[in-house]
Order: sequence, then C-alpha cells, then structure tokens
Amino acid sequence: MRHSSLVAAVPAKLYPRNGGLGNRRASARIDRDQSTGQSDQHIHINTYKGRAEMVLNWKLGGVLLGLVFFLAVLLVKPIGVSTQFVILDGILWNAADPSVVVQTEDGAYTSTNAYLAKSSGKYAKSVSEPMNYSFVFVIAMMIGGFLSAMARGGVSREEQKMPAIWRANFGGSTGSRFLATFVGGFIVLYGARLAGGCTSGHMMSGMMQTALSGYIFAAGAFLAAVPTAMFLFREEG
Repeated sequence: MRHSSLVAAVPAKLYPRNGGLGNRRASARIDRDQSTGQSDQHIHINTYKGRAEMVLNWKLGGVLLGLVFFLAVLLVKPIGVSTQFVILDGILWNAADPSVVVQTEDGAYTSTNAYLAKSSGKYAKSVSEPMNYSFVFVIAMMIGGFLSAMARGGVSREEQKMPAIWRANFGGSTGSRFLATFVGGFIVLYGARLAGGCTSGHMMSGMMQTALSGYIFAAGAFLAAVPTAMFLFREEG
C-alpha cells in the first residue's frame, strides 16, 4: 500500500476587525492513501506570523484524553479538578488562621468551616497535607499546558494579551476582558461546587463510571454552553 504526502495551503485571510491579528496562512499536511483516496490527517501544522504551530487533531486528542482518564481511574482514582480550588482557598485561609483546620486526638482532621469538615474531614486533611495526588495533578496540568504551548511554537504576545476571537467580538479593551474572565470563572466555579463536580469530575469521570449525575451534568453543560458561545462569539477571530 503506497502513501503520498500532500501539503495543502489555505490563502491568507484578513480580518480587519481584529486589529490586524487575523493575517494568517495555514497549511495542513495530509497523508493520503493513493489506492483508496482516503486521507489520514492527525496533526495540522499552522503558521502564524512565520512561526510553526502544531495543533493536534481533535479526534485523536479525544482518544488520548479518554485514555488518560481511563488510566487514572484504573491506577489511582477518578480525576477531579474544581475541588482543588477549594483546597487552595483552605490552604491560604489556614496559613492566615491556623485554627481553621485542626487534628483530632485520633489523628483525623476536621475544620471549623462546615464545608471543609464535610466528608469526614477529607477536605480538611487535603488542606493540612496539600502535596496529595489531586492537588499535584492540577499543578501538573498547568505545567503540561505550558510545555504543550512551547512545543507547538509558543503563544504570540498578541494572543497572550487577548485571544483574537475575543477582540473580533468585543474589541480590544483589556479591562473588559479581565472583568469578563473573572465573572465567568466565578460563575463556572460556583456552579461546579454547587453541583459537586466539574466537567472532569462529573462529566468525564462520572460518565466513565456510568453515573447518572455525569450524564445529566453533560447534557446541561452542552445545552448551556453551545447556545451561549454561538450568541457571544458570532465573529471569527
């Protein structure tokens, strides 16, 4: 079976509304089977302002993400992220007031705060001993994201300051961007803790374990997120 490589180029397209950030030229390497005409496209190579950026195909990325979650459940425990924001809050609070988390005579942990004391003091113990699997996992996620961005050529200063799609829809105000990010993050985190889990804990890990709450969470997330994104981001970046 013979294969050939075809390099397809998409002409540069200008987006005058995004302040000149849209002058892009994208190319994709496609491995095509000459005998069947089918293509096997896993990785796109985009160029932005002369820099190469490697973007993983979303289908392959989905399979790899599912594999990571499967290995986590198999080897350690289901993955959850939003809880660790509560743990970080508790660590900072306990550093300012050591009486927030206390250890009982039998070695268990509890807290004067009802939320940290729930689940038999599980959260209180994590606050007292932060170098646990879940907290280190979240730190590793941030490090992994940074390394991934560097591996694909880094992130331009313009994109670091403000994504092009945001600029195209809401203008170039940094203050508005920060305010919207803070408010949106607060709503998402509050909702995740109210639901007892986030997209990783409820939806991904929950659905893998066939938990009814995971499927309900997933349905609610998509029913809310898709129309909201279509309404807010009508212009492409």
